[in-house]
Amino acid sequence: MIPVTQAIHIIDSTVVSQRIKKVKIAKSLGFILAEDIFAPINMPSFRQSAMDGYALKWSDSTTYTVTEESKAGDAKHIAIHPLEAVRIFTGAKVPDDADTVVMQEHVTKRDNSITITKMPNKGSNVRPVGEQVSTGDLVLTKGLKLNEAAIGFLAGLGIQRVAVFKTPKVSILVTGNELQKQGKPLKEGAIYESNAVMLKMALQRFGLTQVKVFYAKDTLKATKKNIKRALEHSDVLLISGGISVGDYDFVKEALGKNDVDELFYKINQKPGKPLWFGKKDQQFVFALPGNPASALSCFYVYVLPLLKKCSGYSDYHLPRIQAKSDTDFKNNSGKTLFLKASLQDGIVSVLPSQQSSMLNTFASSNVLLMVAEHVETIKKQDLVSCINLECYGN
Repeated sequence: MIPVTQAIHIIDSTVVSQRIKKVKIAKSLGFILAEDIFAPINMPSFRQSAMDGYALKWSDSTTYTVTEESKAGDAKHIAIHPLEAVRIFTGAKVPDDADTVVMQEHVTKRDNSITITKMPNKGSNVRPVGEQVSTGDLVLTKGLKLNEAAIGFLAGLGIQRVAVFKTPKVSILVTGNELQKQGKPLKEGAIYESNAVMLKMALQRFGLTQVKVFYAKDTLKATKKNIKRALEHSDVLLISGGISVGDYDFVKEALGKNDVDELFYKINQKPGKPLWFGKKDQQFVFALPGNPASALSCFYVYVLPLLKKCSGYSDYHLPRIQAKSDTDFKNNSGKTLFLKASLQDGIVSVLPSQQSSMLNTFASSNVLLMVAEHVETIKKQDLVSCINLECYGN
């Protein structure tokens, strides 16, 4: 059994294959950029008006004759002579001879002439060529997560496709004779299966929607067969249950028979001690505890960072934040604890129902309060470390 810090180090040190694909920008939301982007054009590519108003060549005069109109999209050349002005709209091309745009709110218009009631400084309200970026500028860097603003910016540069890191293909294998699918009255001795949908939703929240789910009865033959099937569809395989040491836990043996190498097994933590991690070539396998709260805790702490690393993230762990405990409590287990908790206004409260089988208070948690194995006592107002669950998926 290894400490939490060693398990995290093993996963962090594991070399992953990061694959790249070209996608249309409309399909790139949430992906990590796999290339630096340089501006192919100036932005703006012509001098633009920043306001609705009047373009003119600045002088001491406050009275000008309006001769022409320039609206967004016009490409015509307009000449301006001294004491002449052009009616102009936001985003329209500023005539070459004009150097200033006066806001329409600061103008009194009568027939074809205007009187300026508040003259701006020379050069005001004119966006110069390349004000935002110039041709050849590095504008977005490799490793950026593409959001709607970045995609809009790319569109404004005329860029249609970008290189992004592929997200891994994930499969879920659920084991357990006692599990029953929803939709029928619960049989005697059975429990409704929940881990598959829970893990699918956790993956979906991260942006992975194409997930295959497999099921295996508690026999070595069935477990071995379904691990083989799932690996054929996976970069990362998540197995639910069957990894403990009971008479009907066959996952560890079946992984070995499928030539999956063990990197670690069992972590000195609560919940989730019987976590198994291994790899076969460039495929990775997490055998998660069958208890739902244990499986979800292990997903946040161990599985998600690997998925993010495969997807091109450089910062792939959920952030940890410091908060003050609202009560005293003891850690007599000698294990690292991951406690379902609620954080509000810098104060963290440990929630009830901490058993590894219970999801009811997990549904109300926004952090996991982490207590290291060597920490035996937490006092009220002590600073504690919390894993932030709210930012996951953003």
